[in-house]
Amino acid sequence: MAVHDHPHRHLGFRPPSLRRTGTAEASVTTATATTAYVFAGLRILTGFVFLWAFLDKTFGFRYATQSGNGWIDGGSPAKGFLGGVAVGPMESTFHDWAGAAWADWLFMLGLLGIGLALIAGIGLRLAAVAGTAMMALMWIAEWPPAKHLSDGSASMSTNPFADYHLVYAVVLIALAAAGAGATWGLGRAWARLPFVSRNRWLL
Repeated sequence: MAVHDHPHRHLGFRPPSLRRTGTAEASVTTATATTAYVFAGLRILTGFVFLWAFLDKTFGFRYATQSGNGWIDGGSPAKGFLGGVAVGPMESTFHDWAGAAWADWLFMLGLLGIGLALIAGIGLRLAAVAGTAMMALMWIAEWPPAKHLSDGSASMSTNPFADYHLVYAVVLIALAAAGAGATWGLGRAWARLPFVSRNRWLL
């Protein structure tokens, strides 16, 4: 059997183009950097949501809390929300908790701790756990599955499951999983601390 040479046919190995590889690597690097900035921005904005809630409830900046009703004025930060629960399996329990000093302290320390952790970019795992627990309790308090409140009036719920409390919880978990404190935050410096490196749950 005769074998003919085909000078114009290249059957051998062809090395990959360095230009294409470089472009692909540059694209991946750019996408990674962009993702890091997006997560950092989301982290700071979410942190401000929690921190502002703490400040407003403490000092009464006339947003959700009127002047003179702040925590420093003797007001109860959690009483209004817990006392206003009108539906759900824990309605009576939340009413019992309303106005309790321990509930106010836990609520306010949670808001402050989560807010500062997110803005600084440290302790995101703890912030995710605490924030998810807080959001779960608030979800139960508003009880989106209910179409009617205990008095029979419409609950005005727009979705039987997904609401902003669940969105915040998922955001907190995503920020912790992504290590979002390294960009525009103190995450890297925090991770290098000896007691943090020995206790990874503090990241």
